Order: sequence, then C-alpha cells, then structure tokens
Amino acid sequence: MDAKQGKKIDFSPILVPLLSILVALAFGGILIFIQGINPLAAYRVLFTTAFGSFDGIAITLAKATPLILSGLAVAICLRAGLFNIGAQGQLISGALASAWAGYTFVGLPALVHIPLALIFGAFFGALVALVAAVLKAYRGVHEVITTIMLNSIVIALSDYLTSNPFKEPDQPLTRTPKIQESARMPDLLGLPLGFFLAIGLSITLWWIMRNTTTGFSIETIGRNKNAGWYAGISVKKTIMLSMLIGGAVAGVAGAVETLSIIGRFEPAFNAGLGFDGITVALLGRANPLGVIPAAILIGGMRASGSTMQFEVGVAPELVDLLLALILFFVTAPLLAKFFKNRKENVAMTSGWSN
Repeated sequence: MDAKQGKKIDFSPILVPLLSILVALAFGGILIFIQGINPLAAYRVLFTTAFGSFDGIAITLAKATPLILSGLAVAICLRAGLFNIGAQGQLISGALASAWAGYTFVGLPALVHIPLALIFGAFFGALVALVAAVLKAYRGVHEVITTIMLNSIVIALSDYLTSNPFKEPDQPLTRTPKIQESARMPDLLGLPLGFFLAIGLSITLWWIMRNTTTGFSIETIGRNKNAGWYAGISVKKTIMLSMLIGGAVAGVAGAVETLSIIGRFEPAFNAGLGFDGITVALLGRANPLGVIPAAILIGGMRASGSTMQFEVGVAPELVDLLLALILFFVTAPLLAKFFKNRKENVAMTSGWSN
C-alpha cells in the first residue's frame, strides 16, 4: 500500500450502532403511526424530556448510571470471549449486600459508610460471578448456561432474604429496612454521584484494557484462546479474572442503585437493569468508553417513556420494543458485513473493535 494512502479507517464500530438505532427508530415510528400518532411528535417529546432541561438530564443520567456499570460488566467479559448473561443476578446480589451494609452499620461517617457499602456490593457481585467462572475455567461448563441459572437462584434467594431475615419489621411489603443517611450517596453539582463513579470506572477499565499486560491478556484470550495459551497466557486465570471484574462491576451497579436511588433493597425495583446492560454493551461494541453514550441513550429512553405515554398517547411498551429492535439490529451479521469488505465472523464473543 502506498504510504500516502495511509491506513484504511474502519468506521463500522460507529456506523453499525448508529444505523441500528436509526433503523429501530424507523420501525418504531411505523408502529407509532399505526396508532394514529405523529412519530415526529412522539420522538420530539422523548428527546426533549430526556435531554431538553437540566432536570431531565439529571434524571437521564441517574437512569444511565446502573446501565453504564452493568454494560461494563458484560463488555469486559465479552472482551475475554465470554458472554456474561448473569449481570442481572450479580447486580441484585450487590444491591442487597449494599442495602444490608447500609442499614446494619450505625454511627459511621459517610466517607467510611458509602465506600464500605460499595465494597460489599462489589464483593457479593463478584462472588456470584465466581461460581460461573470456576465452572467455566476448570470444568468447561458454558458461562451462558451457568449465569442464566445463577440469575434464577439469586432472584429466588433475594426474595427469601427480604421476606424473612432481612425484612423490614412491621411492614407488609417485601423490602429491607431503610439505609442509614450516612450510607446514602449524595448528588454532585446537581448530578448523581454514582454517575461520576461509573464514568471513572469506564475510563479506568478502558485504560487497563489498552495499556496493561492484564488488558492484553484479556484481549488475546478473547480473540483466540489457543493462540493465547500458546503465547504463555493462562486461559483459566484470564477467565476467572474477567468474570470476577464483571461481577464486581455489576455488584457496584446494584449498590449505586440502592444507595443513591432506592435507599433500601426492593426486589422488583432492580428488574431488567442487568439485562439492559447486555444491550448497552453490544451497542457500545464492548468498548468501556462506548458503553457511556449507549447507556445515556437508553437511560434517556427509560426516563421519558412515561411522558411519551401521557403527552402523546404512545403505548408504554414502545420503549421496550425500541430497545429490543436496537439489540436485534446491532447484533445482526448482515449489518456488520454491509460495512466491511471482507467476510467476518460477527459472533458476540469475538472480533470486538476498539
């Protein structure tokens, strides 16, 4: 290749997610039109509610915060060639553990209590992921199977704990006691503190993946496990480390939701956040920085869905449908092949662009 011509730039990591969003919005617009509603008016309400005012942006970022973290939990595992479907169970485990730490420890200053509760969330999120990691690394059990089963186990266990030993006394609802004020995460500059934590973790993990031997090992095993083993990289250690990082980050997502939004653990409140993280990770092309705009977009859609329903009469299921369409189109092999000159394997556990 002529030196003046330079290296060919691959725009597909940006174009594929962008086109997926546009196509999903187009399909959603057709369904809105069938309802007898102007799609442009509906989308105007959606985006102005989410991004048209400071209060709207603050709500959007609050919705996006656990999505950034759960997206990171999935993305890091994808970089290692693992599909972590268990972010939901890891998130719930972290949310419950941080709630317990939040109401159990009394008399601690906020500078100690908040980090302590976050550590509890990260630890128990990683503990759930550890089960799947051990079975994958040492017994070859597929992580999709184990993480799906662990989701069900954690959900059932959390329901039991919040209905019995952790239940708020003299309260008919299934929930834990309210956390101490010292454990509640405050806002910073009018925005949720957890959002800045999520941004910091995204940047840190991005830097680790690009500039450390640990990141190189994860990338190498994710692209070609056999080549990584031949180069002297421990496949088992890399699998374990990736799953533990993913589980810990998902646990932090649950902890942030508990400490900054709910103020206690309620089983139904965290439903779907871990599964939305899969959409965020795929839309962000499994890039720790890419999950940030993906989560903000989805957070904005979540934040303004009810407003669309009340102001223009759009069916409340539309937001879930749009997210499903985005997930479908962003993973469709034909879209990726459309932007590439060579035939490429676009399976979810290989070939993730930087």
